[in-house]
Amino acid sequence: MSRYVPPSGQEWETIEPQDAGFDPVKLAQVAAFHVANESEWPRSMYHPNGEYVGTAYIQEKPPFNEVIGPVSERGPPAGMLLKGGRVVSQWGDVARPDMTFSVAKSFLGILAGLALERGLIRSLDDRAADYALDDGFSGPHNSAITWRHLLQQTSEWEGTLWSKPDAVDRNRQAGPGASNARKGEERELRPPGSHWEYNDVRVNRLSLSLLQVFRRPLPEVLNEAIMEPIGAKGWEWRGYRNSTVEIDGRPMESVSGGGHWGGGLFIPTTVLARVGLLIQRGGEWNGRQLVSQDWIAQMCEPCAANPVYSFMWWLNTQRRLYPSAPESSVFALGAGNNLIWLDPEHDTVLVVRWIHKEKIDGLLATTLAAIRG
Repeated sequence: MSRYVPPSGQEWETIEPQDAGFDPVKLAQVAAFHVANESEWPRSMYHPNGEYVGTAYIQEKPPFNEVIGPVSERGPPAGMLLKGGRVVSQWGDVARPDMTFSVAKSFLGILAGLALERGLIRSLDDRAADYALDDGFSGPHNSAITWRHLLQQTSEWEGTLWSKPDAVDRNRQAGPGASNARKGEERELRPPGSHWEYNDVRVNRLSLSLLQVFRRPLPEVLNEAIMEPIGAKGWEWRGYRNSTVEIDGRPMESVSGGGHWGGGLFIPTTVLARVGLLIQRGGEWNGRQLVSQDWIAQMCEPCAANPVYSFMWWLNTQRRLYPSAPESSVFALGAGNNLIWLDPEHDTVLVVRWIHKEKIDGLLATTLAAIRG
């Protein structure tokens, strides 16, 4: 099968399921499974009591549950399955730009690689304080934080950013067996690099730090380096009403690493599929190396403090994340739930919007069952 890449826009070559190695009857069950197991989140993104679902689902307490970024209603389930870059199956409105929550974190991982490749970051083990344009890394604790710590969510950064203190996400969990019963409770900070914690304030600190090294808005950098070359259109990346900073005399919005308090990526399924295909192919697109192959390899190495996490991407180490998927699988994951699944073993990319969190593994199993042995 030839190495196909879709042209710019919405045109995308399809392939018949049997020609792609799928059983057509079983493949039809993938979309059916998804539709039958739609996300439990309301399409309005607000509960009947008026609370925003992005904070409600993790039991955020006032006043820190205040929404400070844009929010949009979500669409119904949608998905795309690629084999060899071609569309084997798609369902729902794949052109609709929906919120994606923490899938945005994985885009920060890509941008960090561009900063490293351009020499804007000399080493991942450099102290972030040495690059900062503010005092966010002052003091004996924060000054020890490196870029690697920020990317692996082991920084233990302490402070308040965009009116949200890091403590709001202390004791927060994500991934297999996650419980947020103790989210927001105080705990003693550990040395940077020694403790993994899913903390959106610290991810937003990474985003601001990357903005400071590029000295350009991150959506602008991403569009020029990645999105335009891969033909990605109709997306937007936003921050908060209070996240604008001035660099070199220019106001710039520091974008968020998800939709926890609003903002983040508003992006079509088709665009997520293009980005997934780019990463699966080692950063190469139509003969151009857009992201260093070495960076993608680093970006997918397990974190010592949490082996199913890497540089803002999720791994399936020892099949601990999703038992039905191959261990070589790589994921971009966002609440609600949104996901990009890279399965290099079968040369497939799956993008899914708005599936029930507890049914993700079942969807992956249904997809793999459709592949002819």
